[in-house]
Amino acid sequence: MPWNDNANPGPWGSPSGGDDKRDQPRRPSGGGGGPRRPGGPDFNANFDQIAQRLRDMMGGPGGRPRRGLIPIVAGGVFALWAASGIYLVQPGEQAVVLTFGSYSRSASPGPNYHLPWPIERVEKVAVTKLNNTLVGGSGPEADSPAESQMLTGDEQIIDIDFSVTWRVSDAARYLFATRDPEAAVKAVAESAMREVVGKTQLQPIISTGRGQVQQQTAELMQRTLDSWGAGISIVEVQIRSANPPPEVVGAFREVNNAQQDADSAENEANTYRNRVINEAKGDAARITQAAQAYREQAVREATGEAARFNQIYTEYRRAPGVTRDRLYIETMQRILQSSNKVVIDAKGATAPIILPPDVFRPRSQAAAPALQVEAAPAQPQSKGAQ
Repeated sequence: MPWNDNANPGPWGSPSGGDDKRDQPRRPSGGGGGPRRPGGPDFNANFDQIAQRLRDMMGGPGGRPRRGLIPIVAGGVFALWAASGIYLVQPGEQAVVLTFGSYSRSASPGPNYHLPWPIERVEKVAVTKLNNTLVGGSGPEADSPAESQMLTGDEQIIDIDFSVTWRVSDAARYLFATRDPEAAVKAVAESAMREVVGKTQLQPIISTGRGQVQQQTAELMQRTLDSWGAGISIVEVQIRSANPPPEVVGAFREVNNAQQDADSAENEANTYRNRVINEAKGDAARITQAAQAYREQAVREATGEAARFNQIYTEYRRAPGVTRDRLYIETMQRILQSSNKVVIDAKGATAPIILPPDVFRPRSQAAAPALQVEAAPAQPQSKGAQ
């Protein structure tokens, strides 16, 4: 511009350098007096002004810095640079030190040191934090409802919404095995769940078999992630909802209700069976005990009868007549002891004997007293008849 050449110095003075700069008028830095260039502040002029002030502070002759101050400034800068390598690893964290972008070592919780940037840098990973990844569903936290549609082992479609709880087990593997660990966990979870559901019938999944499906899915996910060296540990897989397609929800509810009724009836039948079996076992035990008692009693009685018979036989051999009469009397005593008796003196009896009907009834119905019927005295016979 015409006012910026050597012949016509501009409004801020001559732009030439050298020792004459101290004598030049300083440009205003904002709202001071003096003319301004149209279109905004002059940044080059401001930068020159700041540089001049720094040279004045470090000043030597001609604006050159003092030689004794350079090592001090350089040492301070180096100390700050070296101190930038001090870092603290919090409890529950694991630090990974990278040397020129490559894995160098791991650091435990506490104060640690690494060579300052750009030689080394540190990545900290929370290894105790529980992370949660959702798969499937139609809620606001879900990505796509199509993720939940799976095919069961009996070729039925089911909508499954589940979550995966996981944590970092190895920080170095976690940082370098996959680019996006959370996306990898989600992909492995969906694949494992589809594989397990594809081998399982529909009814157990929507009723009582969820626990087994969750356990198998977690185990399959862990094996897959370990084969990748992902440094991730699966804590839990939880099925939040498992329902048939909306078009057949009513029919499946009826089937579920029928299954519950069948289970209830089966439980009642099992209860009745157990009660009857226990009662039968009790009766059998009582009958067995009674039979054993009867057997022991019969054996004792038979043993006693045999011993008595041997004694009687010994006495019979000594006095046959007396023993025979005694046995006869004892036998008749046992027989006549429990029956109604009628004693008749038949000596010289000529009139008919009439017995009352109660005599022939059992003693429990009518206990008739013993009757003694005496016949009429016999007539003396003539001597000729004799």
